[in-house]
Amino acid sequence: MNSVISAATIEARNSGWDVLGIMDGFEHLIEGRIEARPLSITDVSRIHVLGGSILRTSRANPTVRDERAADPDWRLHASLESLRKLEIDALVTIGGDDTAFSASRLAAVAGGTLRVAHVPKTIDNDLPLPGGTPTFGFETARSVGVQLVNNLMTDAMTTQRWYLVVAMGRSAGHLAVGIGKSAGATLSIIAEEFPGDEPIRLSRLVDVLETSMLKRIAHGRPFGVAVLAEGIGLRLPEEDRLLAKLVKERFRERGKKITVEGKNIGYELRCAPPIPFDIEYTRDLGYSAVDYLRQVLKSGEPGGMITIQDGHMVALPFGSFNDPETGRVRIRLVNVESSSYRVAREYMIRLNREDLEDPDKLRPIAAASGLAPEAFRDRYGYLTED
Repeated sequence: MNSVISAATIEARNSGWDVLGIMDGFEHLIEGRIEARPLSITDVSRIHVLGGSILRTSRANPTVRDERAADPDWRLHASLESLRKLEIDALVTIGGDDTAFSASRLAAVAGGTLRVAHVPKTIDNDLPLPGGTPTFGFETARSVGVQLVNNLMTDAMTTQRWYLVVAMGRSAGHLAVGIGKSAGATLSIIAEEFPGDEPIRLSRLVDVLETSMLKRIAHGRPFGVAVLAEGIGLRLPEEDRLLAKLVKERFRERGKKITVEGKNIGYELRCAPPIPFDIEYTRDLGYSAVDYLRQVLKSGEPGGMITIQDGHMVALPFGSFNDPETGRVRIRLVNVESSSYRVAREYMIRLNREDLEDPDKLRPIAAASGLAPEAFRDRYGYLTED
């Protein structure tokens, strides 16, 4: 975020514009308080290498409606009034799907008095950018996540234990797959691999993990790291959120002790210093946001979302990336039919059809479970049917 702020400020100042940095996102704008600071080139010249944001952030959302109020959209109107008091006619917003939606609504309700350029940011990588382009922050978060998982893999091997790592990703599993694939984790599990129109049953999730562990035991490697997307937990029924405990109980019933540790990695990834890819990428985005605002101030367009495609700035008009049914920004899910995901699955240790069809492979896995091969196939074969 600092790199976007830096690039946008430098280009705007070089264009003869005054620049204000609005503190804490929409929080104070909604409340009618003016908390902003002038930004000069000197203020931002070296912040592009720093994690976090010098302007701080908040989750305050001006599009949240208050149906009990005389004006249900008072938050949106209050934000616009605060911007008018600051005499702002061009706004750069930085954020994920909620901020993108807020930016589009502000531009629409302003009635031509405000032009908005939205810069897409989320480590979840779930905004619908063309051509599979990542959202900025994702590559840095993945890099830090890989280092953490590599450390856990070494510890798992040293102590002969298992780690269940939950990676951020409320709606999409890009980060879990990206970390797991790059770190060579034992397996990754994401919500997209389960039917989307029904809850994920904990029993199935435990079966996936248990059979992976049994397969590792059959290979003489009773340890590993499983990376799970945060979104899985959001699709579990409330009573079904004791994953590590249930996995351990499965092995305890066999008279075997297994150590399973849970680990969440999320906030550790968000404000890390950006890797060079993200620094270069965000400098392009920050410059392009101001360049785009120059254009729309002349053309009269309300604004759009900034993307970089084949090295060129391409603005997506507000509304063009929304879900027509919900009106919200479309969520980019992991394509489980893609070649990239297929490669990720090939290098995971998971029960597959060949394990059940080849007697030499099935025998040691079944033995590790304490079941006869046929009984093991009957019990767990459903996992390979999709």
